[in-house]
Amino acid sequence: MAPKVAIYTRISRDDEGEGLGVARQREDCERLADLRGWHVAKIYEDNDVSAFKRNVRRPEFELLLSDLADGLIDGVVAYDLDRLARQPKDLERLIDLYDERKQRVFATVTNDVNLGTADGRTMARVMVAFANKSSHDASRRIQRKHLELAQQGKSHGGPTPYGWNKDGTVDVEAAQHIRAAQRQVLAGVRIGTIRTDWHERGLGHPRTGTKRVAHHHVEHMLTNPRLCGYRTYRGEILLDDDGQPVIGDWEPINTVEEWEAVCAAVAERKRKDPGRMLARKYLLSGIARCGLCHAKIRGQNNRRWKPGSKASKFSYQCSVVNGGCGQVGRVGEPVDELIISLVLAEQRQRAATTALDPVEQWPNLSELAAVEADIAELTQAARDKRITVSTLLQLLPDLERRRDELKLERGRFNKERQHAESLSAGIGEDFRSLPIERQQALILHSLTAVLIHPAGRGKRKFDPSLIEPVWR
Repeated sequence: MAPKVAIYTRISRDDEGEGLGVARQREDCERLADLRGWHVAKIYEDNDVSAFKRNVRRPEFELLLSDLADGLIDGVVAYDLDRLARQPKDLERLIDLYDERKQRVFATVTNDVNLGTADGRTMARVMVAFANKSSHDASRRIQRKHLELAQQGKSHGGPTPYGWNKDGTVDVEAAQHIRAAQRQVLAGVRIGTIRTDWHERGLGHPRTGTKRVAHHHVEHMLTNPRLCGYRTYRGEILLDDDGQPVIGDWEPINTVEEWEAVCAAVAERKRKDPGRMLARKYLLSGIARCGLCHAKIRGQNNRRWKPGSKASKFSYQCSVVNGGCGQVGRVGEPVDELIISLVLAEQRQRAATTALDPVEQWPNLSELAAVEADIAELTQAARDKRITVSTLLQLLPDLERRRDELKLERGRFNKERQHAESLSAGIGEDFRSLPIERQQALILHSLTAVLIHPAGRGKRKFDPSLIEPVWR
């Protein structure tokens, strides 16, 4: 009876996603199996998957080992040994299975290695060791090339990031979506809300095999240093010999101040609420408070409400579960309408009185410039042998620490200023069309809380005097 063998094919990179490389391997392996008189039971394919990177899991390779151990297949055919393994530990896992059952067959198109014999295993170990060294050497050369490209401000040559064309110019439409999303972040909108909106509108660049952009990919698109022209290397902003950021050879989308403001907003939100779900369903949830016990009031859905009915869709209720007295509740819609009208009127009035105010500049701008100049002067002095490297290393840390502190202050300042500008821009928009987080940010820009006082027993008409806004 002919042995039932599996064909394993793999290629590290398939930029086009057409699978032509693994298809060619499969044809050659099928021809070899036919010459040996073996029956091909299954084909395992890991396309666009590295066998050298330790943090990469090859699902089809793992399934192949599992099926081989369970006796579902009697052997393996591959184009070359390095398609199966480039790490010695992977080869040893395969050898262990052949140790358990000597009758298993093995063949490759490019050479004749028999894992069932001691000589064949020794040869396989040597070949994989050389393949591993070859991958190490290639990785080192590629890293050196990428560093050189980074130091010259050139792109890494991978897929074009969202927001740019292949020639480095800005994709105007994509850049508009990025800027709009950044304004939403500054106005208090969650990354998750932006991600959902982008998915519905088909924006961003989902990775191959996924239907939507991941949360961390959206965050990266909005905070990527590339947006303001900074070149990065291994996730860090690359500095030149003078300690200044290397500027890329592409057209920026943001100014440095705009980019720093968005990064500060995202970092501050993570610091304030690590891992906490910030989604809100009702406008005044967490803002409204009970007029009797002053506990926070949450919105509650009316289960009796149905489309077309005159009943209220939701209400604000002081709850004993949340530490309240449970004695105050109010139909939600008229409360929201009242607060929205009051806030928008107050903000329009405020915008009219502050329209002529000059734009405030960051007060420590001159100090940051002086610190950066001192760092550059010290570095140049060490380069010219006017001071020793030991002296440089004694003086530099304090200056670098102060520079980083000032840059952080500048980011916070720009974040606060642009946050206010984003809120001012929201006044002219249709309030109800804004995301709930932005609506709440507009409310909190004017109010610290909304007190809901008890209305007494029985059905009563809505009384605005029992809704007390607490102004900032």
